[in-house]
Amino acid sequence: MESSQYSKSHYSNLKRMKTKAVRLYGKKDLRLEEFELPQIKDDEILAKVVSDSICMSSYKAATQGEDHKRVPNDVAENPVIIGHEFSGEIVEVGSKWQDKFKAGQKYSIQPAIYYEDGPLGVLSAPGYTYPNIGGDATYVIIPKDVLEQDCLLAYDGPGFYPASLAEPLSCVIGAMHANYHTKAGSYVHQMEIVDGGKMAILAGVGPMGLAAINYVVNREDRKPSLLVITDIDQARLDWAKYIFPVEWAKEKGIELVYLNTGNVEDPVAALKELSGGTGYNDVFVFAPVAPVVEQGDAILGFDGCLNFFAGPSNTEFSAKMNFYNVHYAYTHIVGTSGGNNDDMVEALECMGKGLDPAGLVTHIGGLNSVIDTTLDLPNVPGGKKLVYTHKNLSLTAIADFEKLGKTDPFYAELANLVAKTKGLWNVEAEEYLLKNAPEI
Repeated sequence: MESSQYSKSHYSNLKRMKTKAVRLYGKKDLRLEEFELPQIKDDEILAKVVSDSICMSSYKAATQGEDHKRVPNDVAENPVIIGHEFSGEIVEVGSKWQDKFKAGQKYSIQPAIYYEDGPLGVLSAPGYTYPNIGGDATYVIIPKDVLEQDCLLAYDGPGFYPASLAEPLSCVIGAMHANYHTKAGSYVHQMEIVDGGKMAILAGVGPMGLAAINYVVNREDRKPSLLVITDIDQARLDWAKYIFPVEWAKEKGIELVYLNTGNVEDPVAALKELSGGTGYNDVFVFAPVAPVVEQGDAILGFDGCLNFFAGPSNTEFSAKMNFYNVHYAYTHIVGTSGGNNDDMVEALECMGKGLDPAGLVTHIGGLNSVIDTTLDLPNVPGGKKLVYTHKNLSLTAIADFEKLGKTDPFYAELANLVAKTKGLWNVEAEEYLLKNAPEI
């Protein structure tokens, strides 16, 4: 979309702006409200939000309320805007940042700002902690906390949704970089996955698993020779295989295997057999399920690294680990939660080189759909729910566009547009939606 659609002249001399936003007041207390943003300060930026991807982390914040580590204790009196996977356009730039940013630029946000002087110290984050910035809003004020940490990132790629999905992709990138391996006789950890090694992603066909497959196969600097993806849902495995075919991975030098571990008598034996009996250098667990964690531990090869990627909500979550192998086979475990700023930059660079994260998106909606979707997110099937915050649209599965299109020309055209890309969301469909969907 051309940035001229949101022309600078439209916002000329703008000092204050009304916004519509979904705000959190406490446990399961989300409200869609309109209010006036304050005038920006010299060290702040006024921005328009175009798209936001609803994350399970927002569900956790919404259900835990003030008990969540990133949500202020006084949220009932000072509500915060939710949503942290968002993108849009800069509207007005405070004088301190005019040499770096300008009106009309597209942007993405790294919400894990790790800013010690934030309201909650290093736990402060847009979408959890602040009253005037979050993804589920029409306009926001980007505070100095974000800007001083270099967490406002310019985006020059096509469309807006890729920039919204840069944050979840950065989490995957961070996990890959966090894995480590050792060298006999040395106490220096060699960071990263093993280049040319064997990798397994368990419970790996959810939204984040799909992002991992996309990233791993598209990497140029290092990649495994074998990539095994498991799940117990055959329909989801079939979908993953459809959008990320084994032939596509083979062209990039990777043997990609999809395995339904629910259909084999001994999943550990089956996985070890796929590895040629050696086990895996790098294993990623994408579901907080004890048997899956234990399965991952059991298939580690010598010096294998298990990355517990899935964030459990149960503070007592635990699983067994083979400590004989820890001692004699040098197996080890790491965990990551989010990516850092470098990971976000890498995610945006990947998209600029052609990595399209559309395979993560299964539903499209408007700002009006955020509350119900967020509070019911664990029960809504599919992958990422992408929201266009200036639009009034019920949350709708992309797979339902064709059926809805029989009586609604709007969805009929969206169905035609996504048919061009294997039924996946795309920039052309986004542009059509932004021009034709009803405003909130």
